[in-house]
Amino acid sequence: MPHQYIVSLNKESPPEELEKAKKTATDNGGKIVKEFALVKGFVVQYDDDQVSTLESSDHINVEKDSEVSIQ
Repeated sequence: MPHQYIVSLNKESPPEELEKAKKTATDNGGKIVKEFALVKGFVVQYDDDQVSTLESSDHINVEKDSEVSIQ
């Protein structure tokens, strides 16, 4: 079952690495559902067993998307 993951580029990494991450995600069955302009990144729907292909890059951060609340 696919979950959503937030993928963002490390500050010191070149912009091409984000494009590589997008290609890796879509080539492996992921669906990009949102792209960010201010923070260089995107949200992808991805199967849990495939997310390791994105996590293997030293240039990007991958976090499972979740709801955040403050009380």
